[in-house]
Amino acid sequence: MAENVGKNTFFLKVIAADRVFFMGKCTYLVLPAVDGEHAIMAHHSDMMIATDTGTIRFQTEDGQRQEAVIGTGFTQVINNRVTILVEFAERPDEIDALRAREAKERAEEQLRQKQSLQEYYHTQASLARAMARLRMTNKNNINN
Repeated sequence: MAENVGKNTFFLKVIAADRVFFMGKCTYLVLPAVDGEHAIMAHHSDMMIATDTGTIRFQTEDGQRQEAVIGTGFTQVINNRVTILVEFAERPDEIDALRAREAKERAEEQLRQKQSLQEYYHTQASLARAMARLRMTNKNNINN
């Protein structure tokens, strides 16, 4: 059984704008994309994915399951290596629920006001970030 450990993994690197969020071997990855969720396992075919704001889930080679909220960006799958480049990446314990709730309320209020198209899209992105963060904090509060 130990011989198969390395064969069923791939290298994952998650890079946020401010840091390398994660780097290591994984057995699977599920990530949000503009066309729905994508699941990636070892030896996946090469591809590029437009990543959307939401939750990624992955399992490290030692069996530890992890989750994080990520922002928009791109994912490259090539030669059994996955690189995710995103605006931000946060673990559940890094999210300030009060701040996320306030950001959500601000974005909802801005959506009720007349805005230019550019302001509207910016506000929509802010709302998506806040909602993803709140989903993660609510999910973890329920499990505790």
